[in-house]
Amino acid sequence: MPEQPVVRTTEGLVRGRWEPRHGQERYGQAQHGREAHGREPQESEGLAVFRGIRYARPPVGELRFAAPVEPEPWEGVREATAFGPVVPQSGPMPTGPAEPSEDTDWLTLNVCTPDPGAAGLPVLVWIHGGGFMAGASGDPLYDPTALASAGLVVVSINYRVGAEGFVLLEGAPANRGFLDQIAALRWVRRNIARFGGDPAQVTVAGQSAGAGSVAALLTMDAARGLFRRAVAHTVPGTHCTPALAAEVTAGLARLLGTAPTATALAEVHPWRLAAAVTELGAALPEHLARWGRLAHSGIATVPVVDGEVLPGSPWSALGDGVELLAGHTRDEFRLFSVLSGRHGGFTEEEARLALELFAPAPDGPDAYRAALPGATPSELLEAVCSDALFRVPSLRLAEANAAAGGTSYLFELALPAAALDGVFGACHSLDVPLAFGSLDSPTARRFLGDPPAPEVVRVSAELRQAWVRFATTGDPGWPAFDPDEQLTRVLDARSRTVRYPEQTARRIWAGHPLTAYDLH
Repeated sequence: MPEQPVVRTTEGLVRGRWEPRHGQERYGQAQHGREAHGREPQESEGLAVFRGIRYARPPVGELRFAAPVEPEPWEGVREATAFGPVVPQSGPMPTGPAEPSEDTDWLTLNVCTPDPGAAGLPVLVWIHGGGFMAGASGDPLYDPTALASAGLVVVSINYRVGAEGFVLLEGAPANRGFLDQIAALRWVRRNIARFGGDPAQVTVAGQSAGAGSVAALLTMDAARGLFRRAVAHTVPGTHCTPALAAEVTAGLARLLGTAPTATALAEVHPWRLAAAVTELGAALPEHLARWGRLAHSGIATVPVVDGEVLPGSPWSALGDGVELLAGHTRDEFRLFSVLSGRHGGFTEEEARLALELFAPAPDGPDAYRAALPGATPSELLEAVCSDALFRVPSLRLAEANAAAGGTSYLFELALPAAALDGVFGACHSLDVPLAFGSLDSPTARRFLGDPPAPEVVRVSAELRQAWVRFATTGDPGWPAFDPDEQLTRVLDARSRTVRYPEQTARRIWAGHPLTAYDLH
């Protein structure tokens, strides 16, 4: 191997390292750059990987709860071989170390490039999911090796989540996590050519909360011009009004015995504040009468439609259309019902409440029961939660983008997980390891099998190649979606392009806007 790669960013020199190019060779998934951009990468050098590059100053001290500030320049060469520290995590399944780090350099990103000496390679910027309260760019699910081996420069970012990023605070900007993402995209605009990427060929991509972030960025003037294309896997329908957000902040402050202001909460240790968000999330059912859908969603700290940072819900406030690849899985909510131990065990009362809260009023509950005759309470609950939380928002984003003059491509993942005799179905997040080709990651092995079945490898190759094609040309390989034909790629053991397969949901929700969560 040659000397380790060094790149001069606008702030200073960073030293990464060369890593092998053969991503997922075990499953025959190695892809190379000629198919993507017409030139053969330099096999002798492998992939140049840079981790933990600061794109904004640590948001602590006087910068706690502030908009991100560009990093200060440095002298010499800064090592960029380790992921940055994990942002304080909340929720029942946080990502990160067993013992929280005191390192507060949270606003970092990673770059994996097939050739830092190249010019004009397409760029994919990945925004992780995690319910807007957890997640980290260093998760092995997001291993960029296969995508970079196919010719993309892959950037992944950390951003503030939970209270640090999304709790509405007096004296602080709203949706600070989104402002972090814009700061990272500005860093990409300034620097990515130095890593071989084309700043005019940036695709922003995300799944779940990451897809919600992508949808939000499509509405923001501050993000305009920072990316050309967008990939949104499983767009969540979770936004709230300022009135509801203020009550959530007040509830959080009560748990901590302090005032609901930026000044007061800045005195609380970041990881203690994150733990309080977890406590508030566990107590959400107590607030059902007042907080409605938010209380039933299980996530307290969601983006706020504040009218400034987030001007409106993406389905109504989307600006100019872009090239958009959007989709969802067939059995979105199954992941949560199985992991909670409730799959097949929800009661009639629980199904009634879910339909009342999430189905479109006033006729939605009856429409679901009529469309699914003989359905068990669990089947009804999973259907309406899958639709309201993920499937309909994803469909509506594709429709809104097309109506705004953009080109939308839609998919549904129907390939079921192999784990536990298929009980997970084609559940939430199953598309992530398939798209990255990270089938050897611990989560992928758990859900998709070790080794994965041949059909899993095939679907992974199709979805990954669709990403590469889309980031390079704007076309994933199947026809664009329009409101008449509704052509959708269904990814399965035998993939096919058909009319949008969730017609029941589309019919029930027709004419009903997706609205921000509000007080009851």
